[in-house]
Amino acid sequence: MCEHASDHIPADLNDLGLDAAARRSHAAWDIGALDVAVGLSRILDAPLIAGGISRLVYDCNRPLAAPDCIPTRSEVHDVPGNVGLSVAEKQARFDRVHTPFHDAVASLLDTRNSPILVTVHSFTPVFNGVTRDVDLGFLCHSDAATAQALVAQEQTDGSFKSALNEPYAPTDGVTYTLEKHGESQGLPAVMIEIRNDLIDTPVKAQKMARHLGRSLIAVCPTVRNEAAQ
Repeated sequence: MCEHASDHIPADLNDLGLDAAARRSHAAWDIGALDVAVGLSRILDAPLIAGGISRLVYDCNRPLAAPDCIPTRSEVHDVPGNVGLSVAEKQARFDRVHTPFHDAVASLLDTRNSPILVTVHSFTPVFNGVTRDVDLGFLCHSDAATAQALVAQEQTDGSFKSALNEPYAPTDGVTYTLEKHGESQGLPAVMIEIRNDLIDTPVKAQKMARHLGRSLIAVCPTVRNEAAQ
């Protein structure tokens, strides 16, 4: 899955009052994540579901109750079109973005045998003035088995600096999709966070997809066996 694959803002929302730079910034989408996810889908012969609307419209990795599901500010960008929304307007955003995405995920998982849920994201190297000291993060909700296996694989490989639950943690509210479709259903699940300057061109993204594909292929048999026990 790739929840934050697109920076598209539907025309009827008038760009949410944002200028072009803000609409193309990492605030609007996960730069490079879709290219990596597409590459992984091909390498692993696995289906991919990707979001088609900017997370600034509605973040489909958040429940409606989350205060940041429709952000009024994202790091340095105010989002005028999200200010003062009524309960009905927020529900309409949820129905437009969240519902079709998660219905598609649930329907797909119903057709799969022993799936491993993988979500692909990217992060900016510096956030709110703080440099992130990691290349790859592997996140979990409460079941850390898949994420830990990938961190161990990456540390053995040594190509990138990796860490568990970095640069975000479950307490930041970022593991909603993992819990909703993975852990709550007893499925192995992991969120992959990639520093976006490592994947900000198609060539770099495909190189990363090949690397992560090798890592996933290495750990998937063990993860599946442990999940089945």
